[in-house]
Amino acid sequence: MAFYENVFIARQDLSTAQVEALVAQFSEIITSQGGTVGKTEQWGLRNLTYRIKKNKKGHYVLMNITASGAAIAELERNMRIHEDILRYLTVRVDALEEGPSAMLLNKDRGDRSDRPRFGDRDRGFGGGERRPRFEREETAAAATAQEGA
Repeated sequence: MAFYENVFIARQDLSTAQVEALVAQFSEIITSQGGTVGKTEQWGLRNLTYRIKKNKKGHYVLMNITASGAAIAELERNMRIHEDILRYLTVRVDALEEGPSAMLLNKDRGDRSDRPRFGDRDRGFGGGERRPRFEREETAAAATAQEGA
């Protein structure tokens, strides 16, 4: 048995319960063929780069699968004919990751406090803090005094 990662995109107008039903349906296909589904991650409703079948968004789902090639072929056949699936991709991997995927780690980190704000980039203030206005005026006055001297 080989290890696979399968990512599929479901239509935007499905509810989360319907997406979970799709995951259960595809998991049943794998288990009926003698494989196992390790972890499943729902990445949520995300914007698509371009429209696919008139959809601007889609529900992304990752499934870690241990199965034979015939089981994966049957899974992909069912995904191909299912009307709620926009795209799918199955990749064979050497080992399955145990922890959360990079997409979930990036989603959890979402505060981006380590990056400077747009207006503060050229001033060199890290972390988005700004000096009070009176300090900026004093610094500007001192700089003009030095240039004049």
